[in-house]
Amino acid sequence: MKQNLSLLGATGSIGLQTLDVARRLDLKVCALAANRNVSLLENQIREFKPQLVAVFDLDAAKKLRLAVADTPVRVVQGMEGLCEAASFAPADVVCNAVVGMVGLLPTLAAVRAGKDVALANKETLVAGGALVMAEAKARGVKILPVDSEHSAVFQCLQGCPEKKAVKRIILTASGGPCFGMTKEELAQVTPEQALKHPNWNMGSKVTIDSATLMNKGLEVMEACWLFGLPGEQVDVVVHRESIVHSMVEYQDHSVIAQLGVPDMRIPIQYALTWPQRMASSVEQLDLIKCGTLTFREPDMETFTCLRACRRALERGGLAPAAANGANEEAVRLFLEHRISLPRLGELVTQAMEHQPDVKQIASVDDILNADAAAREFVLRAAN
Repeated sequence: MKQNLSLLGATGSIGLQTLDVARRLDLKVCALAANRNVSLLENQIREFKPQLVAVFDLDAAKKLRLAVADTPVRVVQGMEGLCEAASFAPADVVCNAVVGMVGLLPTLAAVRAGKDVALANKETLVAGGALVMAEAKARGVKILPVDSEHSAVFQCLQGCPEKKAVKRIILTASGGPCFGMTKEELAQVTPEQALKHPNWNMGSKVTIDSATLMNKGLEVMEACWLFGLPGEQVDVVVHRESIVHSMVEYQDHSVIAQLGVPDMRIPIQYALTWPQRMASSVEQLDLIKCGTLTFREPDMETFTCLRACRRALERGGLAPAAANGANEEAVRLFLEHRISLPRLGELVTQAMEHQPDVKQIASVDDILNADAAAREFVLRAAN
């Protein structure tokens, strides 16, 4: 089990649940990082007593320095600060729970510093999988999945004798708050309605991604990098109950699944304690109370983000980075009531197709430039 934790995204949904796990496992939190929530960060500093805290927002960093001036903590700022927290020498594991492309550079910083990474930031591998996994392999660093679906696959693969024994991965999707809607109905959905997820407690961006099935498209691309499989060996099924978190089918057609209540503390804890399993405060699964478990095919004609991600995966190169960047910008516009959910999917598709073909990604700058170009495309097309 890891003993010294650096947590990026400490004030978000995954960050708060990670600290709950750390509290119960009595882990040392040596570094924290967040965007701008000064009051919550101050409380976390006083409880966990980290040596280093990174604040992305510069004004918030100044306020935090004043608020914790009576403590020995060192406060750093901006992207440079995030990367310092990610590569902080005392840490033996970095949990990256920030949301969006902002997580890419800190992940690379952690890997290059030889830190194992408990990864909840899917954009890291969607946009920069080739670079991140190559760096991790070269340095012998473990990338441990925190997403419930990828953690489930990781757990189902523990007894796998060899890679060729795997026939396919089956990722489950809750379907989100808009499941079963037509395009016409989807066009009437407000941000407030889309943020009401039936099963999971997540941040706003991830919840909107669940409503559009973009989240599942990103997870398909992430799974390909994590488990070294082509896209045609990663399937998606809608499972409304969110009890089966994902499955692995083997060549003999045996299917192994990981089940549990929908609580992110289960995959978070497993990433931090692997290969051990520890007692948990999470509610025990009662299959009798669950009753029926259902599985359905996703509607990619209505929820076009999943189809766009499949297409980006086929194209490869910088197309996944473009799809991800376009989505981040389009989600912001939707939350500001400036576009509809169907328009969000259209913009992601158009920005991804607008990205020129690239055979090989030369550097992280290529990824960041594709991301920026996709965001600019969305802003122009949405006006």
